Amino acid sequence: MLERTRRRNHTQITFVLPARHPDGEVSVVGDVNEWRPGAHPMTERPDGTRAVTVTLPVNQRHGFRYLASGGHWLDEDGADGHDGLNSLLHT
Repeated sequence: MLERTRRRNHTQITFVLPARHPDGEVSVVGDVNEWRPGAHPMTERPDGTRAVTVTLPVNQRHGFRYLASGGHWLDEDGADGHDGLNSLLHT
């Protein structure tokens, strides 16, 4: 799930995954961090979901995926689109 908070010059995007799915560590990897695994690790919230927030300029398109333990890649079903390989979001 993607949570968005739009400001005048930027948008805060919070990437959210359900509790315990998938097991182990997960990070967001994409244009937002030059595709560096572990740059944006997801942390557990009080309700058990895991999340990480990034701030991005407005009116841009970004590709991303989730990278879980063991090299497992996951897509975001609630993304703004998919390009055949990556999930897409628009700020």
